[in-house]
Amino acid sequence: MAPKLLIDPREFDLERLAYDLDAIRAENPHRFEMEQLSGVLRIDRETQSIVGFRRYGPDEFWARGHIPGRPLLPGVLMVEAAAQLGTFYNKIVHPEKQGFWALAGIDAVRFRGSVAPGEALLIADVMREVRSRLMRFDFQGFVGEKLIVEGTITGMLT
Repeated sequence: MAPKLLIDPREFDLERLAYDLDAIRAENPHRFEMEQLSGVLRIDRETQSIVGFRRYGPDEFWARGHIPGRPLLPGVLMVEAAAQLGTFYNKIVHPEKQGFWALAGIDAVRFRGSVAPGEALLIADVMREVRSRLMRFDFQGFVGEKLIVEGTITGMLT
């Protein structure tokens, strides 16, 4: 049975940014190879959701060696992108929660496809739970209309 989609990926235009890379950098500490977001397309406080994306180019640090002749984005970087998106959501929606959001857990992650250089991963995070030092998001990632990855991320304020 196909999973219920958190968003309809056809609704999003990667050129219509709500927050650009500079805005993301103002909130998230990740830099260089570990920046896994290119832009944020929507934050919806009512549904406690955020949608963002990462464009992957041919010169990505992983493209040469994972896998030669058929480069594939490592799954752990897909999860990292979703985690960074959740961090950005919390920094914008819960600015009173100061500190560093660290990845504390991942659950029920399933990979259903791949991401190659030249493609963009569209990511949706929906808040499941937020406490004083914990956040939990369900997430899904898409290439075009195809669901590529899904799971649950837990972050902890350190």
